Amino acid sequence: MNTNTIHTDLCIIGAGPVGLFAVFEAGLLKMRCHLIDALPQVGGQLSEIYPQKPIYDIPGYPEVKAQDLVDNLMEQAKPFQPTFTLGERVDHLDKQADGSYVVTTSDKTHVHCKVVIIAGGLGCFEPRKPVLTNLEEFEGKGINYMVKNPETYRDKNVVIAGGGDSALDWTIFLAKVAKKVTLVHRNETFRGAPDSASKVFDLANNGKIDLILSANLKEVNGNGKLEKVILEDKWKQDLSIDADYLIPLFGLSPKLGPIADWGLSIDKNAIEVDTRDYSTGVERIYAIGDINTYPGKLKLILCGFHEAAIMMHSAFKYVYPDQKLSFKYTTVNGVNAF
Repeated sequence: MNTNTIHTDLCIIGAGPVGLFAVFEAGLLKMRCHLIDALPQVGGQLSEIYPQKPIYDIPGYPEVKAQDLVDNLMEQAKPFQPTFTLGERVDHLDKQADGSYVVTTSDKTHVHCKVVIIAGGLGCFEPRKPVLTNLEEFEGKGINYMVKNPETYRDKNVVIAGGGDSALDWTIFLAKVAKKVTLVHRNETFRGAPDSASKVFDLANNGKIDLILSANLKEVNGNGKLEKVILEDKWKQDLSIDADYLIPLFGLSPKLGPIADWGLSIDKNAIEVDTRDYSTGVERIYAIGDINTYPGKLKLILCGFHEAAIMMHSAFKYVYPDQKLSFKYTTVNGVNAF
């Protein structure tokens, strides 16, 4: 959903596991949710950084892969029809005369809501950028730090830089879309999943992609738009590659971003909350999951799930001020979709 005006009960900033479970808890109370995330897909760190990593401390799952947990949370939330704005960062928060808020994203999506819930994990993930002198000149003009729409790269010359899961996965996917894909990595081996690395080597051996190892990005050139990527190999020799797009995938670093300017109480990049309902001290704004802090805080997914359940019962009074909340177990009421 881009360049939209959206009306909802709750705006959840962060579509990681805690944000997704919050949709379920809200749905049980007949509250609708819209989620915003700077990443191009749901799942937060689980999907972006370690999708195949097993997790062992989720109740009822002796072991579950991170991406499988995300998929199950999406299935659990599905009856309550959440809507999403992905690949956009939250930039502004404006309080309205009636106490509600308008949340505005980097792509000018406007979300009108009665309650704001910050579930941004460790914060807004920003890409780790290569150190190139004229990098900013080509950002958005051939240099992208995430793949929002694979069709953008159809029949184009694409250079991907990195050695983790994201670099491997997008190399495999875009090999079927782009005119030519070149994967550049500074080492001889990859950090990503061995199966994905094996597939990349197979693609290279079969002439489906160009694979350049032990090389670093050195320079980018073009006339108003990216045209060439210059590499430096281990012998300090330059290699020039024709490129319509460069996608550096060097991981993400968490930052609070504009949220730090919302008048919240911040302690060491975390938002201080009241443990009675995980409110922030600013009316109608809550924080749950790894982004909040309080005495005894444990940064565990299951703790975020607990916080989501508690805070939704507090948020109810803003969505339905004339109704009395009557708590009932799902074993009694079931899960009634909208």
